Amino acid sequence: MTHNILIIDDEPDIRQLLSITVSRMGFSAYTADNIEQAYTALNEQEFQLCLTDLRLPDGSGLDIVQHIQKNSPEMPSIVITAHGSMDLAISAMKYGAFDFINKPVDLHHLRNLINNALSTNNEATESKQLFEIVGQSPTTNQLKQDIIKVSRSQAPVLIVGESGSGKELVARSIHTHSSRKDQAFIGVNCGAIPKDLVESELFGHMKGSFTGAHQDKQGLFQAANGGTLLLDEIADLPLDMQVKLLRVIQEKKIRPVGSQEEIPIDVRILSATHKNLAQAISNNTFRSDLYYRINVIDIQVPPLRDRLEDIQTICLSILKKISYQNNDKTKQISEQAIKTLQQYSFPGNVRELENILERACALNESNTIEPVNLLFPELPSTHIPEEKTIAVPPTLQTVNSSLNFDPKQQTIDEYLEATEKSILLTALEENRWNRTAAAKSLGITFRSLRYRLKKLEIDIDNSD
Repeated sequence: MTHNILIIDDEPDIRQLLSITVSRMGFSAYTADNIEQAYTALNEQEFQLCLTDLRLPDGSGLDIVQHIQKNSPEMPSIVITAHGSMDLAISAMKYGAFDFINKPVDLHHLRNLINNALSTNNEATESKQLFEIVGQSPTTNQLKQDIIKVSRSQAPVLIVGESGSGKELVARSIHTHSSRKDQAFIGVNCGAIPKDLVESELFGHMKGSFTGAHQDKQGLFQAANGGTLLLDEIADLPLDMQVKLLRVIQEKKIRPVGSQEEIPIDVRILSATHKNLAQAISNNTFRSDLYYRINVIDIQVPPLRDRLEDIQTICLSILKKISYQNNDKTKQISEQAIKTLQQYSFPGNVRELENILERACALNESNTIEPVNLLFPELPSTHIPEEKTIAVPPTLQTVNSSLNFDPKQQTIDEYLEATEKSILLTALEENRWNRTAAAKSLGITFRSLRYRLKKLEIDIDNSD
């Protein structure tokens, strides 16, 4: 199929340059001097891509972008912007432009953009199913629609959600369904990198640029070139690096530490945070200009408590993954266990649910997970139907009533481990350190108790 590309620019030299470039790529080029001619061409001809300047004699390229989004939303548009028109370029992407390119036009970068945009257009009519995003609740379906929509663009995306809600999974899904799916996806936690190494990690460094730099090193931007880079927990990025990241987004070039030359990069930037960036701006810990650059499009990832109807589907998916990792038979989960989970608020979101199910699988030798196998930081206020009342062991009630989870003091994993350890020690004490009796009182096998004691490094006399 021959692709038709519409080129809109009032400068004859640029129109000719773009036309030659498009023709040499094997595509058909059509040109327009202004918005009026562009509208006429769009009404008379079918196009697969539009290249438009932002500043035109009879209006703005934003009008073209909006017209295309309204009348031919499957057709991508690329805006060409002069130096100093970054705000307009960002606005164009908010309106739905695929990407932008700065003047003077880098022809190599332009060819890559055109190929990426046409690849997205070719896939637009395919039925996309986001198998990695599990659930069919209204909030989950809206999330899937948002992912499909932004995957067709190159615009920076800010992914916001609570810890453990699945922000990285959303980022991977955006990449998987984009034109960059065959290239690298690289995620980096900005808060996990020592401050004095952030620039080197992101942009790379040259040999001898600082103590310990024994050889040239490629940064994460270069490693993700052609693909997608996720800047997780971007609120933790130091202020001096925020300035440099802003420039990279605007110029699409990086400068390795110790280098005198800039390197063009073609990377889609996705950012994620669980923090309130508006509050961070007020506290002068995050730059407002960077916020507006990374937040061209935002995606809100709903917490698990807002989509509890998805619990069963998510549980089945997690259990299948656990069985694959352990090369074991997939465990089942009872209806009562699902109802118990649906009564819980999940402060740790999907990550906490995964931990609960992993513990249940490791410590339960039967093939079905029941409510008694679920360990919570605090017991959910559950109403179990009368026909099947699940009794909670007194030891479990005692321990949970005596412990209070404080996320400021410890992680959910640390708390659950401490809770389990307290349950075991209490049971052992009540049974005079007889492991067989302790296991029986807890409703587990001796083998399961021995596994727990070893995992938690509880050293007791081996004689019963």
